[in-house]
Amino acid sequence: MSAWPRPTTADIALRAFAASPERLLVEAGQGMQEILSSQTGNFAANQAVRQTGEWLIDSDGETSNDRLLVLFLEEILYRCEVEGKWFVDGVVMLTPYSLRIQASWVDADLVEREVEIKAVTRHELCFEQLVGGQTLTSPWQEVPDFEGPGWYCDVVFDI
Repeated sequence: MSAWPRPTTADIALRAFAASPERLLVEAGQGMQEILSSQTGNFAANQAVRQTGEWLIDSDGETSNDRLLVLFLEEILYRCEVEGKWFVDGVVMLTPYSLRIQASWVDADLVEREVEIKAVTRHELCFEQLVGGQTLTSPWQEVPDFEGPGWYCDVVFDI
């Protein structure tokens, strides 16, 4: 996994890295799930039988990557809360008007949680590309530096 919880003055945050914007959405989603679950819950999610299906998220014409990230993470929270689907992995396809996700999930009741996320915020929200040779130096000891080419995001959650 390429997502790390990072310090923030309040709530909880993460930084994720990936080779493409589509994969970055998945890494951020997996990172959020890891924040939510206990160590026992993470183990249970990895051992449980996975279901798969297509999730379609209407982007309402939104094309900015940071807004698409928020929509994707909100969808993961919704699917867990309302449908009992704990997101574990996926493949994302960006279209002009939607996100299509071939999602894998497990029964959310099998996953013990430590934290509840109330909302995905736009505070310190970032979704950026790094070109080859460009380095993103982390200000946090818990998060490694990242060298491009690739993509990274920062997102803060309201808990």
